Amino acid sequence: MEKTRRSRSRSIALAAMLAALYAADVVFFAPISFQTIQVRVADALLPLSVLFGLPAVIGLTLGVLVGNLFASPFGAIDVVGGTIANFVATLLALLIGERKFRGAWVAATSVEILVITFIVGTYLAFLTETPLLFSLLYVMVGEVLSVGVGDYLLLNAVNRALRRSSL
Repeated sequence: MEKTRRSRSRSIALAAMLAALYAADVVFFAPISFQTIQVRVADALLPLSVLFGLPAVIGLTLGVLVGNLFASPFGAIDVVGGTIANFVATLLALLIGERKFRGAWVAATSVEILVITFIVGTYLAFLTETPLLFSLLYVMVGEVLSVGVGDYLLLNAVNRALRRSSL
């Protein structure tokens, strides 16, 4: 019973920490986190769902909801669309990562980039009156930088730290 309570407390704390960190990053980096051409630094946290599971999926989903609510110039469409994009991307990454096949991290990260590119790029094209192809391309470039490059470094560092600790 005590172990279950401790595990549930850790999960809630992890979700809350990731939500706060993601939202704070979105608000702090707001000048480069929005518009058609964007690099959302906070998205480097998304593949942590592969390491931390459902608490990370929940935390990162809540983080985008809060961050977009406070900083997005696009209002409700971005709040809802971004939240859906993060949820789908992190959940798919978790499911891919659970398979533990060679290259699972690369596959999970690639799926996150594609999901966010498609969902966010599509509604941003509409909101900014940018041609869809350009909107998708611009969002993808930003996601490759934040998720592909930034996360690769973060995921490896966190994974090494986890192997050395008792978390």
